[in-house]
Amino acid sequence: MNYRTKFYRKFLSVAASAALLTSIAVPAVSANMKGVKPGKPFELTVMHTNDTHAHLDTVAKRVSAIKQVREENANTLLLDAGDVFSGTLYFNEFQGLADLEFMNLAGYDAMTFGNHEFDKGTATLAEFVKEADFPFVSANVNFEKDQNMNMLANNNFSSEANDGEAYKGIVKEVNGEKIGIFGLTTAETVDISSPGDDVEFNDYLNEAREAVKAFEEQGVNKIIALTHIGLNDGGGDNDLTLAEEVEGIDVIVGGHTHVKLTEPVLVEAGKEPTVIVQANEYGKFLGTLDVKFNKNGRVIEYAGELLDVKNFEEDPAAAQILNEKYKPAVDEMKNTVIGTTTVDLIGGNPVARTGETNLGNLITDGMLAKAKTINPNTVIAVQNGGGIRTSVVAGDITMAKVLEVMPFGNSLGIMQLTGAEIKEALEHSVKDAPTAFGGFLQVSGMKFTYDSSLPSGQRIQSVEVKEDGVNYVSLDLAKTYAVATNTFTAKGGDGYDVFGKAYSEGRVSEPGFVDWEIFTEYVGQQENNTVSPAVEGRIIDLAN
Repeated sequence: MNYRTKFYRKFLSVAASAALLTSIAVPAVSANMKGVKPGKPFELTVMHTNDTHAHLDTVAKRVSAIKQVREENANTLLLDAGDVFSGTLYFNEFQGLADLEFMNLAGYDAMTFGNHEFDKGTATLAEFVKEADFPFVSANVNFEKDQNMNMLANNNFSSEANDGEAYKGIVKEVNGEKIGIFGLTTAETVDISSPGDDVEFNDYLNEAREAVKAFEEQGVNKIIALTHIGLNDGGGDNDLTLAEEVEGIDVIVGGHTHVKLTEPVLVEAGKEPTVIVQANEYGKFLGTLDVKFNKNGRVIEYAGELLDVKNFEEDPAAAQILNEKYKPAVDEMKNTVIGTTTVDLIGGNPVARTGETNLGNLITDGMLAKAKTINPNTVIAVQNGGGIRTSVVAGDITMAKVLEVMPFGNSLGIMQLTGAEIKEALEHSVKDAPTAFGGFLQVSGMKFTYDSSLPSGQRIQSVEVKEDGVNYVSLDLAKTYAVATNTFTAKGGDGYDVFGKAYSEGRVSEPGFVDWEIFTEYVGQQENNTVSPAVEGRIIDLAN
């Protein structure tokens, strides 16, 4: 039985793809087939993953999915768009090498660097690269001055790439056809990770144009950009701009923004179309893209789908490795004490969804502190109460308990919002009060009052912000503020259309960093790893 039915699209409409992007503007596609030459097209199946972030509990199912796709398709590639590092205890314990064993087992063909690959510096990254049974690609990352990576990095586009080394790009031969694959890594990495002073990040558009030129000079006319810059990220580089600005890229396999593209996005801004795919996050899906190229290397048809790995049986060999070699150590780590609380930390339903809680304050304080290390202008943090799942009794705080409080692994986002938009969001936050609402916002760097006896949309009475980090001043409706939250909320989760609009307009930067990691780090920064948060009057219902 085939894993899916291929439904090839000829370039007729991008309406379905555009709808997935919540009003992101994508250039229209030509309805004709100009440039298509006679001759048998070359069919290629690209399997892709991104932002797996050390989520290995389902990796045996992913390996099965990969094997099944290979069995059903003659011409395949398997690519990863970065951010294998950071996110679960598997990374904390094994520094990416557990993930790598499964990537080697699955037979990946190439990977680009995500920003999180630099979280532990280039020494940890170099160990990861050296052990890989595949090459890495990133055209805009220069390792020449870095003592850990310089011996593994090649400043060229190679048709004879070695496993365990990095290149600007590589040429893979698939059934006699040459495919050029180059990589791009977000320049935001300098600010949101730890690459060190000796790693340089060059302009992604210039490097992409040079990559296309280099491949074409080698006679390669089928080109894939393997990118970790985000679909429409507000950090200064993204896939939509890349597709619009750089001619000659046939396929963009992307990551960084964790977008669940159930269908590919098609952009035709120049002479040839570009198909963009991204496979959500955490290894939940194996992305698949079937493309047909004409003899000139132009994509003439495409079909794409995300395969839910839950629907596959576990690969026995992968499952045995996971259960015997890696899982026991992670289970033991869950018993680790990360700190102590002198008071009960109050969360869960309904308390975190109806009013201020001391755990909500602690979580948002940690979020704000982390965001300030990335963007010092961040002055506010907000957290949806539905993301604070339970309480913690006074005493030791274990890692297992932290993961119970924050089980979703939501990552950090920093929004640029006007004061008017912040007030609109707060109105949405309290719209159901005093009834519980998962979108009720816990806050840091801000305090507000509202009157739940008034009509919804007219309840906010006052809002004050700690602009200098110390003193509260009235919110300026015309001013723009940097506001930290999790990306679920930033993308419009819980009905926050005002945030979703900012996201679609590229006003949200996504540095990553998972909520439970941020919390754990913040507790560890307190004196004696001890916390005693209190309810401070950050949120007051005047009707009470």
